[in-house]
Amino acid sequence: MSRQKFSELGLSSEVLKAIGDLGFEEAAPIQSAAIPVLMEGHDVVGQSQTGSGKTAAFAIPAIEICQASDRSVQVLILCPTRELATQVAEEVHKLSTYKKGLHAVPIYGGASYERQFYELKKGVQIVIGTPGRIMDHMDRGTLDLKNVKMAVLDEADRMLDMGFRDDIEKILEATPDERQTVFFSATVSKQIRELIGKYSRDPKSVKIEQRELTVPTVEQWYFETQQRMKFETLLRLVDFHGFKLGIIFCNTQRMVDELADDLIAQGFSADRLHGGIAQAQRTRVMNKFKKAEFEFLVATDVAARGIDVDELELVVNYDLPYDAEDYVHRIGRTGRAGRKGMAVTFVSGRDIYKLQFIERFTRTKIRRGTIPTAGEVEERRIGGQLEKIRALLNRGNLSTSVVDRLLEEGYNSTDIAAALFELLAGPTESKPPAPEVPKAPEKAVASYSPNLRPPARGMQWVRLNAGRESRISPRDIIGLLEDSLGLPARTVGMIDIVPGQSFAQVPRQFLDVLRDAPRVIEVESGSVEISLFESQKPEQKYLKKPRTGGKKPYHGK
Repeated sequence: MSRQKFSELGLSSEVLKAIGDLGFEEAAPIQSAAIPVLMEGHDVVGQSQTGSGKTAAFAIPAIEICQASDRSVQVLILCPTRELATQVAEEVHKLSTYKKGLHAVPIYGGASYERQFYELKKGVQIVIGTPGRIMDHMDRGTLDLKNVKMAVLDEADRMLDMGFRDDIEKILEATPDERQTVFFSATVSKQIRELIGKYSRDPKSVKIEQRELTVPTVEQWYFETQQRMKFETLLRLVDFHGFKLGIIFCNTQRMVDELADDLIAQGFSADRLHGGIAQAQRTRVMNKFKKAEFEFLVATDVAARGIDVDELELVVNYDLPYDAEDYVHRIGRTGRAGRKGMAVTFVSGRDIYKLQFIERFTRTKIRRGTIPTAGEVEERRIGGQLEKIRALLNRGNLSTSVVDRLLEEGYNSTDIAAALFELLAGPTESKPPAPEVPKAPEKAVASYSPNLRPPARGMQWVRLNAGRESRISPRDIIGLLEDSLGLPARTVGMIDIVPGQSFAQVPRQFLDVLRDAPRVIEVESGSVEISLFESQKPEQKYLKKPRTGGKKPYHGK
């Protein structure tokens, strides 16, 4: 079905603002189909896979139906597991940010009763929970469902498989007969049809038909990596394979901006495309990318439509798309006209189920890849240099005047060759830790000796004791400097991020507070120390043309 913008779905300004903050541009197919029907008050039976965007499909209408002035439970969402209940609760909280007075609480086993008692007594409009704990609170008299307007059964097939049918029936019978009932399930079994027949009134069916799709002849790989390690994994793959032209797809405008800033800070030439950028600017970026005037384009699906670049080497699904059709459109941009191309997909947690769903409907196998180690990346780099040297030697007709001069000065040929190779290859350094390791050992940090270029006129380098392995970004650094030194964000100059530490150029007039002692700023992951640093000539291998980004509080992600 055709995609719709959220602004076309009749939603309140508060919900639209929350969606805008999250950076989503268009509704997913299941959202476009289900939200209007639910907003009209119909019962719904939705068939949709995990990861299709179905949570927002029922969460948005649930939020819209609630009255903030009424502190009784108005929406009940049943989930099979505590993990899913937590995920749904988090999404509800994000989407209801601007609905003042609206509260939601997750209720599941294994969590503190006291906290749940407190929240329920205080008054909440939306309860998200597992059947067992919901029944427990009903039996204790701490949960009253007599004012429920909407009851949602998320992943109903799994709840029945887990033996919750009796609990579900008792819970639904404790709600008003005139409530709106919503079933979401990957499959509609006989048991689910029986529940629908018993507890729904003339339900509307919402099902997103997935066409079987064939994918282009592209090398397809997926890499399992934690969300916070995706960027490090991306750097490893780019360095290992030597990619020079690629598109990286994200699902939100916010993620596009953050990733583009991070790539630029690491010395790559990159630009961005999303719906929040003016059309004239988007056209300029597209034209530059088609001419390969920069290396990596970070984009959302909406903005990247129509891009046709024959020389494209790489497509990265930094975020998995909501459906198989988008996956095919994305990876089909590489490997054209008989050229070699690679499609890389990052998955974490429950994404693996979404990937299996994409495999089924594309009738293809996506191979699991192993993230290259720092040693493998270095070996590949050296191998490339050796190939270039062999090619020159095989070509012959080389000038030997410099070598002859050094030989006359008493140096032996082996040492001369080693010195020239090191000069060609660049200084050897400790590489960042492997993506599986969240933090580098202290010894590695202590042994890394940075040499920075002289600061610009009127500027001085400052040092932060948080580096690449902590996933600190340029916007994090700017936020910390703004908070600790009181300087405007726009005055921060060049930023270098290396293993174990980071550096930024700051106007000297803001550095009086650091003359006597470093400043220590507390963040969620601990503390960050900011101190003065005397600079030298740069040697960092990964940092080519560092740039700064916008402000964002640092959380040590």
